[in-house]
Amino acid sequence: MIILGIDPGTSRIGYGIISADHHIFEFIAYGCLEIEKQHKKEVRLPAIHNHIKDLIIRYKPEYAAMEKLFFQNNQKTVMAVSEARGVIYNACAMSAVPVGEYAPLQIKHAVTGYGKADKKQMQKMVQLLLRLPDIPRPDDAADALAIAICHALLSRDHAGTQTQ
Repeated sequence: MIILGIDPGTSRIGYGIISADHHIFEFIAYGCLEIEKQHKKEVRLPAIHNHIKDLIIRYKPEYAAMEKLFFQNNQKTVMAVSEARGVIYNACAMSAVPVGEYAPLQIKHAVTGYGKADKKQMQKMVQLLLRLPDIPRPDDAADALAIAICHALLSRDHAGTQTQ
């Protein structure tokens, strides 16, 4: 099973692509789409859509997984991330790629066994599980790989794709 993990943001979208076969994970690709913060959403949103669509065309994932949006104090940021998530969902839906959605605590618990793991613990487990020589950088890409691993672990425990 090939999974596209996505860490949505306003100007930086992390992605990580893995192959999962039972509890064996293989790294395929990771990186970040970075968009200048000064660009208006009329530029940012189509760029996000096209980038996700290009990843789907290139890697042909069977599933996508994304971190749930959690409450933030800055409403402007919440709206911008929500718009990016909508564009990501649209790109996946247009390509018939189902999307699983996971809370940060779910991701941490699935990857490390501890729902309150810190960023360093998460990154180290991603590195170990994917047998990478170094911790993936930038952090957004490492987070996206963790989201993909989480989906592989949790979707295996349930019938079909888990979307929450």
